[in-house]
Amino acid sequence: MAQNLQKALYTPEQRKKRDASRWTLVQGILAPVQFVICLISAALVLRFLMTGEGYIAATISVLVKTLALYTIMVTGAIWEKEVFGQYLLAPAFFWEDVVSFGVIALHTLYLVALFMGFMTPDQLMILALVAYAAYFVNAAQFIWKLRMARLSAVLPQEVSA
Repeated sequence: MAQNLQKALYTPEQRKKRDASRWTLVQGILAPVQFVICLISAALVLRFLMTGEGYIAATISVLVKTLALYTIMVTGAIWEKEVFGQYLLAPAFFWEDVVSFGVIALHTLYLVALFMGFMTPDQLMILALVAYAAYFVNAAQFIWKLRMARLSAVLPQEVSA
């Protein structure tokens, strides 16, 4: 763990860019909003799967969650460009971005299946839950990475010892 902390997530220049970017605030707002949307949507999806009721509400909630995901991905790519000089797959967030692609693929598959009609409502809702499980893994990656970044910024003298 100490070795992971030795390599700071941001160089001093990148930290300045991060702190100056308006997209940092946007990401800081969108991330918890998307998380809450996901929790509400997951509850609606589970309600439908358990009772057979509320399909329209569950479907709308998945569409809202997908819109939030696309929004945070686009704004996150802009943020990554400002801070790291490339839109996606910057070394500091490479694996988080890779898993994000999977999350987006699952949400997009849901949209295609919904609008093309090649899945039943139950299958669509199970797909939504799979997409949400992938999203929670991805959210955990980001939370872990940001926690490690904070620890490396707060305790640099202890890490090098």
